[in-house]
Amino acid sequence: MPAPDIQVIPSPAELARFAAASWLDQLADRTDDSPYSVALSGGRITKAFFQSIVEQSAGTTAAFDKVHFFWADERCVPPDDPESNFRMADELLFQPLGIAQKNIHRIHGELPPQDAAAAARVDLERFHHLKGTSRPLFDMIFLGMGEDGHIASLFPGESEETKSDEASYRSVVAVKPPPNRVTLGYGAIESATSVTALVSGTGKESALREALAPDGKNPMARIIQHRDSVRILTDMEIETN
Repeated sequence: MPAPDIQVIPSPAELARFAAASWLDQLADRTDDSPYSVALSGGRITKAFFQSIVEQSAGTTAAFDKVHFFWADERCVPPDDPESNFRMADELLFQPLGIAQKNIHRIHGELPPQDAAAAARVDLERFHHLKGTSRPLFDMIFLGMGEDGHIASLFPGESEETKSDEASYRSVVAVKPPPNRVTLGYGAIESATSVTALVSGTGKESALREALAPDGKNPMARIIQHRDSVRILTDMEIETN
């Protein structure tokens, strides 16, 4: 199994700042002028991550001109609902940075789940066609991880047939509220150019240990096992040898 790149950072605030600085450096170093696709996640650490991006951008938004924002998952709620991942990104990231609407590809959570997933697939496929390359769907995917090892809205307990669904986005019924969601499938995450997981918060140590084990079974473990590399930034003391 490929070994993930694990970096232990002392606190959630420092983790958010480090992740933001690292991504901004990557964007600044790009020499490719083609559109760049990133999928965002929700979660507590993501709030601090978004705020750190804005703070470290220092009013300069040129690095985001080619960046197109998608989501790793979304709750099936209206875009102004407090549970909406889009709302958090819009308030903390897009509005402060003045991101162009054409670069924001939200999942329409107000639609019935299957319709929202279908619309998200069409939007992603249209963007990828316009990109005009055979590269993976995503240049970067940012993930969080739950106490049970779930990522995006991919939870433990799914059948192998469901896990192998090739749809880029699919509707799911989550084991935690709100239950109806749209999520990236495993294939889209496994094929991305880069995946960075921000793993922060109490109660996740056991799930992270399982994810790092050669025989780990949780969703994060599957991503690690099916990719050449996964970058994990965490504020938890974890054995990395």
